[in-house]
Amino acid sequence: MRVLIACEYSGRTRDAFRALGHDAWSCDLLPAENNSRFHIQRDVSEILNDYWDLMIAHPDCTFLCSSGMHWTTRGLRDPRLTDDALDFVRLLMGAPIKKIAIENPVGRIGTAIRKHDQIIQPYEYGDDASKRTCLWLKNLSLLRPTKRVPGRLVQHKGKTVERWANQTDSGQNKLGPSEDRWKDRSRTYQGWSNAMAMQWGGLVMNGKTYHDWDAVISDFDAELEAEVL
Repeated sequence: MRVLIACEYSGRTRDAFRALGHDAWSCDLLPAENNSRFHIQRDVSEILNDYWDLMIAHPDCTFLCSSGMHWTTRGLRDPRLTDDALDFVRLLMGAPIKKIAIENPVGRIGTAIRKHDQIIQPYEYGDDASKRTCLWLKNLSLLRPTKRVPGRLVQHKGKTVERWANQTDSGQNKLGPSEDRWKDRSRTYQGWSNAMAMQWGGLVMNGKTYHDWDAVISDFDAELEAEVL
């Protein structure tokens, strides 16, 4: 498959697809974090018509997420910034690409454009972290959880609740204020990237496409057993 990972500079999802043999490219206004030659540093709107089979897009959530909308509702931020961000999301959703996934936190996309198709958590895909994230899907199956990481049990407001490595006991994110905080929080979790690559791309081996590592291992074991016999 020819895969575009839009608005991604870390390369995690791009590299996960490339590891399975797909022609995957990332695109962002920022340079690639690992200096990969498979990164396109430009406005993604300029390459949406370049014959992609699948696009996974991570539009900037600064003016879209619910956690930051209080700046707009209090009159401290120009509402046109959110309108422009929504127009960009509409552009991505309307791209001439057969399969599309848009990723973003809970926020204005769900109320201004359409409701999300799925909510995922990194702890459902092997990462010790919590980050409630929405997916808007076109011609793609829901992402199946791969490995649940249990959180530590703490007491909060008289209840026993789970918290993960990126959370305080009260549920706040542990990252302190810094110039790069937004970059650290925007990186796609590796578990999500691996699941997207396998389930939406797949591994082609011996003329068969696999969308589950258990199936790969099962067939490999069967081949070994046949050789022994």
